[in-house]
Amino acid sequence: MSNPFDNADGTFLVLVNAEGQHSLWPATIEVPAGWSAVLDATDRATALEYVETHWTDMRPKSLIAAMEGSDD
Repeated sequence: MSNPFDNADGTFLVLVNAEGQHSLWPATIEVPAGWSAVLDATDRATALEYVETHWTDMRPKSLIAAMEGSDD
């Protein structure tokens, strides 16, 4: 059995958690608790492009807030 996360021909969601971290997620697997879909099922290339465009700062939101001296 192949890894569904590596399926070049698969259908994927893009998920985001409370820290603003993104994940490419196979559409056939239930979304885990603490994550929300921000891009509906699409091909892998489109999902990757979304992540690359929208997740430009890899730091978790809590770290960004701490570095900026914010309580958000």
